[in-house]
Amino acid sequence: MTVTVVVAWLLTAVFAVLVLPCVLRLIRLDYVRLGPNVRNGDLAELLLVVAMVAMASPVGAPIPAAGWQAILALTTGWFAVAWWRSRAEAAGSHASGCGHHALSAAAMLYLVTAMPHGDMVHGPWLTMSTMDTGLALPALAILGAVYFAADAVRSGFLAVRTRGRYSPGFTSRTVCRAVMGAGMGYMLVAAL
Repeated sequence: MTVTVVVAWLLTAVFAVLVLPCVLRLIRLDYVRLGPNVRNGDLAELLLVVAMVAMASPVGAPIPAAGWQAILALTTGWFAVAWWRSRAEAAGSHASGCGHHALSAAAMLYLVTAMPHGDMVHGPWLTMSTMDTGLALPALAILGAVYFAADAVRSGFLAVRTRGRYSPGFTSRTVCRAVMGAGMGYMLVAAL
């Protein structure tokens, strides 16, 4: 693992800052009007941001790796089924959102599962910044990093180009997606 403690703290801070817009969207937005799919996406975004804070933190996370594996496996399954059900509907943006959340949760599940943990030094806690070996199946990490980097660039351009033109929370959602994608891509590459 080539993530230094300083970089790990910077990533932790950036991901922790992203918790605020996620929570604010959940508190302020009218999900009766926007629909349950938007609410589910915002809840997933909050869960994934908290998982990124836990993975990036140099002190580890209060939930053991097995707990994160269970949470992320359920999240992956939930959004994969939602993607499968909604892929044929006219609302393609919901299908792509579900697919992206399923891929994001699967990538985090891969990071948690493929990284070594459970040794006597760190116990069952996630501490990616102190890993001294790489991930299993590095080709998956490279594919994931390419996807998240491309999605981060696309989301960043979309956030700048459509600032304030769409539904409430759209800009916040796309900025969070861009930052999360860049962070996830970095973590996948750094863990090789």
